[in-house]
Amino acid sequence: MSSRRMTTIAGSLVTASFSAVMILSATASAEEGPGSSKGGKAVDEAPAGVKLTTLLPEQISVDNSSEKTDLTATVKNEGTKDSGEIRLLVVGFDGLTVNNVQGCSSIAESDLPEGSNSGFSCPIDNLAAGKSKSYAVDASFDLGKTGKICLPVQTGDGKKTFWQQGPVPFGTTNPSPNAPATPLLLGTDNQPVAPGGDELPKTGPVRDLLPAGAAGAALLAAGAAGLWWSARRPRQEVRTQ
Repeated sequence: MSSRRMTTIAGSLVTASFSAVMILSATASAEEGPGSSKGGKAVDEAPAGVKLTTLLPEQISVDNSSEKTDLTATVKNEGTKDSGEIRLLVVGFDGLTVNNVQGCSSIAESDLPEGSNSGFSCPIDNLAAGKSKSYAVDASFDLGKTGKICLPVQTGDGKKTFWQQGPVPFGTTNPSPNAPATPLLLGTDNQPVAPGGDELPKTGPVRDLLPAGAAGAALLAAGAAGLWWSARRPRQEVRTQ
């Protein structure tokens, strides 16, 4: 075999290996990030020795065609004593609709917290000290809107709320309508794409309507619309009774 042909084959193998690495990297980056309690706070006082918190992924990914997404909601007992009977609620607001939570029951529309569009109740007989329980959540996200999720942890009868995460937003400041999926970050207000194009809407109070320095320049060079920033709207805390 000639050295020229061997060089060509070797070059092809290197290219194929590089492509495989890029594909694997892209797939890995689309997975949920580490859990976060961002936007959470204690509400009613929990029993002595019980410390309940929740976690949501730092990043989720929304399919741009189906608007479907999935995430994991986790409740933890970081205390030294068992929780007793409690329940976790998973509630959607605005553009985020909770379609199903594995092992949980849908909340009747009349019982949903004010302003929410969907929700599920997950009863837990007891959560031992130092233990956690996770739930697979199927949801839809209308990328033309903002979207929030809320995780209250209550007594079994719902009379007290020991902990509530949210309503906390998922969103992106860099919409990508032409990509297969859009990554959304926890604690970020979604900036929807204007109808019929890549330009962001300019309604409402805004600030610093400029590309974000080198990051914006790099995105423009890659053929994207650039990264734009706008002022966050004040968050509203919703307490579930």
